[in-house]
Amino acid sequence: QVQLVESGGGSVQAGGSLRLSCEAYGYIGSYFCMGWFRQAPGKEREGVASSYSGSTSTYYADFVKGRFTIAQDNAKNLYLQMNSLKPEDTAMYYCAAVFAVNCPVMTRSNYHYWGQGTQVTVSS
Repeated sequence: QVQLVESGGGSVQAGGSLRLSCEAYGYIGSYFCMGWFRQAPGKEREGVASSYSGSTSTYYADFVKGRFTIAQDNAKNLYLQMNSLKPEDTAMYYCAAVFAVNCPVMTRSNYHYWGQGTQVTVSS
């Protein structure tokens, strides 16, 4: 069983930065994809970025490209550096993971392990 624990959320003004962290506990094999999702009130959960432990490949949703950077360390630690934050980035951010040979499309059903979420609030 895998457990994911997020940290690093908070409140910031527009234009500011935050760094989210996620640590995975339990058995982590070589084929492990980790990613960040977010969900704003009244909206669907959406994929933000993903990283695969077996390579340097990463994925970013269009709405964060150039502002957010995902990094994975030792296949167990995942980070999301968020710069130039906007009020529309306000959401609960979730760390998610799945055992796979490549990172799958970022839909909720494709990721099997989830953290409890960490709140990010960006004020204008």
